Amino acid sequence: MSRTDLSVRVSAKEMLTPSICRFELRAADGGTLPPFTPGAHVNVRGPGGAVRSYSLTDGDERMYAISVAREAAGRGGSVALVDGTAPGDTLTVSEPRNDFELLTAKRHLLIAGGIGITPMRAMFHRLRAEGGSVRLLYLTRTAEETAYLDELRDPELADQVVLHHSSEAGRLDLWPYLAEPDDGARVYCCGSRPLMEEVRALTMHWRPSRIHFEDFSGVDATANARPFRATWAPTGRTVEVGTGRTLLDALRGAGADVPSSCRSGTCGTCRLRLVSGAVEHRDLYLSEDERASFLMPCVSRAEADTITVGPVED
Repeated sequence: MSRTDLSVRVSAKEMLTPSICRFELRAADGGTLPPFTPGAHVNVRGPGGAVRSYSLTDGDERMYAISVAREAAGRGGSVALVDGTAPGDTLTVSEPRNDFELLTAKRHLLIAGGIGITPMRAMFHRLRAEGGSVRLLYLTRTAEETAYLDELRDPELADQVVLHHSSEAGRLDLWPYLAEPDDGARVYCCGSRPLMEEVRALTMHWRPSRIHFEDFSGVDATANARPFRATWAPTGRTVEVGTGRTLLDALRGAGADVPSSCRSGTCGTCRLRLVSGAVEHRDLYLSEDERASFLMPCVSRAEADTITVGPVED
């Protein structure tokens, strides 16, 4: 699943809302877990083998906590995890990885939409503990669908948390919070694609380095795509990858044994070795250093007409 896997036991499980489930995970051997920082996530292999990325909402060296939205219309990973696990079960997770790092600033504005609260909760509590200036905007459809509702509507947090339910109050106008660019502030946003596109549009006059997004919904593998040819190094077979097809599907159609799970460039399961050629990286998994040697065929494509790839060697 990843470079280093961890065996963990589900020590507790709780439905926070009708569709969001909180899991507590502890080392299966009773030992300690690697440390993490706010904004970090782990990749979790569910009961059916699907791998999905989930932010760590809280925890320490003894316990990781994740909150999973059960998406009945999704690809099945969240449903299997929520419906198919119970306290005492063992799962495999990756070591924590942080691509949404909480950077220092005089002020922080955190904008969370729905399940996007998961990384924001850890950030919010860390900033409060450090005495930082922070405001959290938490947008959901209804109060019933709002995870951590009782915790965040504590009167002591009234000056720092805005809870907004669109079914009751309509769409929240974000402009008053973003109208004035502030080089002393950082804006963090995690939520639906429309929410993040709105925040991007409303912060066009900000310095780009002050705006940060987390997106586990994946990327469009075929948007603005051009055709190319790919060679599978172990056999030398070349396949055509059309504009509406992914490299992963083309290789599999030619008989290449390439595992996959998320198919959105977030989990790392289908990682391949780059033998030759230049890659148009579209994934949300590989680091900049790793992109010189690897690619994610579920979403990434060749920059030119040809590319040669092969399996990752252990």
